[in-house]
Amino acid sequence: MSNTAETLSQQAAQLPPAERMELVERILDTLDTPDPNLDALWAKEAEDRLAAYRRGEISALPLAEVLGKYTVKPAGR
Repeated sequence: MSNTAETLSQQAAQLPPAERMELVERILDTLDTPDPNLDALWAKEAEDRLAAYRRGEISALPLAEVLGKYTVKPAGR
C-alpha cells in the first residue's frame, strides 16, 4: 500500500462508524462498473429463487428480521 493510501486508511479508521460506511460506499462506487453478464446471472438467480419460493421449496424471512442483522445498536445495550 502506498504512503498516501496508508495515511488515508489511518485517518478513515478514526471516523465514526457511520462516516466510515459512507466512505466505503463512495470508494466501492468508484469500482462498480456495469457487467451485463453478471447482471444476467443475478437476474436468473432471483428468478430461480422466486420460483423455488412459489413451489414451497424455500421460505422467506420477514424484512425486519433480515434488516435487524445489520442494525447498529448503541453501545451498552
